[in-house]
Amino acid sequence: MSVPVFLILLIAVAVCLSLVMIVAWRIERRTGNAGWVDVCWTFGVGLVGAVAALAALSQGSLVRILLVAGLILLWSLRLGLHLVSRTKGIKDDPRYARMKQEWGSDAAMGMFKLLQSQALVSIPLVLSVALAAWSPVTVFRPQDALALAVGLVAIVGEGLSDRQLRAFRATSGNEGRFCDIGLWRWSRHPNYFFEWFGWLAYALFAIDFTGGHPFGSYPWGWLALSGAACMYWLLNHVSGIPPLEQHMLEKYGERFRAYCRRTSAFFPLPPSSSHSRS
Repeated sequence: MSVPVFLILLIAVAVCLSLVMIVAWRIERRTGNAGWVDVCWTFGVGLVGAVAALAALSQGSLVRILLVAGLILLWSLRLGLHLVSRTKGIKDDPRYARMKQEWGSDAAMGMFKLLQSQALVSIPLVLSVALAAWSPVTVFRPQDALALAVGLVAIVGEGLSDRQLRAFRATSGNEGRFCDIGLWRWSRHPNYFFEWFGWLAYALFAIDFTGGHPFGSYPWGWLALSGAACMYWLLNHVSGIPPLEQHMLEKYGERFRAYCRRTSAFFPLPPSSSHSRS
């Protein structure tokens, strides 16, 4: 991939993501339910990523390109439909509702700026997909099989996490409780962990260790790591765990603090035996 091609791809991705989030902003303003923001973002990232991958059809391995495009579309469809189901059942997303309340009369502009910032930080995600597809390596490597396995495990794991949470909430007698069974016993946010894990697949597709260059025959491929790095930062430090756990602490108090003490926040780990269950 030449520098001009990369710059054109970068600009196209940025413009498309910005337009997606403008649509999300309009829907949020009309419905008052910011949950639709995540729906638009998920379908938007999936669609833009797939188009960016398929744009490489004349450049690289057809098998790898189709696998990359198919993987991002499968992720988008699974997560997007889950979010549609969840969003239809709520009046507003509590994470965004808190921010809108704090912004007051400036909520419309505050949401617009927030969603455009989300478009900006989503660029590395879509670029990691594009860079995976644009790899000039023509053979299908064991590394590519591993990348596909990582992507599928992530989609299945995130889907299982969401299903366990949905089943827990639908079970009689669990009203007023938070889910701490199944995968949620090993991580407070297993769905977030698998979401992050899936973006490692594109780095595995993109990186090539062959060739005389210190970074292999495709140095651009190493930039695909930015997708997983960006997702980890967003989930752990920005829009994922911090606002959600603040909401959970306000709702459940000491019971949730006890859960936090015995359960890993992100990476699935055996629960601590030094703290009893609440």
